[in-house]
Amino acid sequence: MMRKRYSVPYDQGEITFTLPEGFREAVVAEHARMPPLRDLGAAIQAALRSPTGSAPLRDLAAPGDKVCIVVTDMTRPCPDHLLVPPLLEELRAAGVSRQDITLLVGVGMHRPSTAKEKVAKLGKDVVSEHTVLDSDPLDQSRLVDLGLTTNGVPAVVNREAVDADLLIGTGVVEPHLYAGYSGGRKAVAIGAAGERTIEVTHGPQMLDEPGTRLGRIEGNPFHQAVTEIAQKAGLRFILNVVLDEDGDVVALEAGEPEVAFERLVEVARDIYEVDLPRRFDVVIGGVGYPKDVNLYQTSRAPTYLHFAPQPVVKKGGTMIIPARCQEGVGQGLGEQRFYEIMRSASDATEIVEDARRQGYPAGGQRAYVVAKVLRECDVIIVGSEHPRLVEEMKMIPAAHMAEALGFVEGKHGKDADLLIIPHALHTLPVVK
Repeated sequence: MMRKRYSVPYDQGEITFTLPEGFREAVVAEHARMPPLRDLGAAIQAALRSPTGSAPLRDLAAPGDKVCIVVTDMTRPCPDHLLVPPLLEELRAAGVSRQDITLLVGVGMHRPSTAKEKVAKLGKDVVSEHTVLDSDPLDQSRLVDLGLTTNGVPAVVNREAVDADLLIGTGVVEPHLYAGYSGGRKAVAIGAAGERTIEVTHGPQMLDEPGTRLGRIEGNPFHQAVTEIAQKAGLRFILNVVLDEDGDVVALEAGEPEVAFERLVEVARDIYEVDLPRRFDVVIGGVGYPKDVNLYQTSRAPTYLHFAPQPVVKKGGTMIIPARCQEGVGQGLGEQRFYEIMRSASDATEIVEDARRQGYPAGGQRAYVVAKVLRECDVIIVGSEHPRLVEEMKMIPAAHMAEALGFVEGKHGKDADLLIIPHALHTLPVVK
């Protein structure tokens, strides 16, 4: 009898594998599917003409206004090449000139985007005709201190955003480890933030708060801080989307940031949240491009599995994450800080204890949450182009799925209870 074949994303393709002889069949958790919007251009136009909770964009802008549109960087799959041109058309209809529009790529603590990435993100015509800048969390001359949020988070945001007469943001609404759901105000409040804001919002005190949780909006102090920072910066209008695993838009909203975001969260919850009957010994989680280009982004998968409303993997279990990681750990300052913290510690417990005792710089939060996972589970990275780096990061490299499953057999035996989540970053598993 032919054994069942399973597939999970890997780079821009997928890895297909079978379980070893004698293993019981795996449970596969797929999120719900919605059909892509048939005429995306028409849907965007309709949303911009009749936005949620806001006047149309062309009524918010006026000739002579300085306008800033904050977009996500290449680590986020937001289809800005489809979203930004209609926004620019609305601004032109309001009489705003090209030279008064700045497109700000919110890179957070990641590396600056390349010229090629800006074109891929926004389109050749947009880049050639408009000012396109990366945010910079370290350049004090480009940062504005807007004071503290009500829960004590410093609101420091790039000047190009704060000084605009009209501030607009794009984004993708999907499960997020700290914010509950990404999108909405996050591109401005975190993507275009200064280092101090990122450091505090991602610090151990914030991340240890019980309300800072994947999929949770209500009572989430991270979400509260992000909301207030964007308000302080003056964010007035967003155009956000919900995507399927192929990157196609299944829902979108334009308008007032809070109302439009909350409407998309309801759609996202219906799609992404999946009920599970129990916790598992082993979970195989797919990532795929662009998140699997480096270990920093890839490591989101095991943390999502662990910091779901309840951990999906049993204590002492194993996570298997196929990821190419062609950029190694990653090239930005945050990625390098992640690497140094993980590499220099003797074990995961030391990382957690040091973080709680003395904190860490922005970027170190990834080491903190990954270490919290590694204290309870083994994490295997399959197919990385940099296996030595995987080892330095306290994880286990495997050249292929057969090697990873051999590890599972040796650790858990053939009776291991396996779960496969093909799209681990787009699936919110809820253990009932």
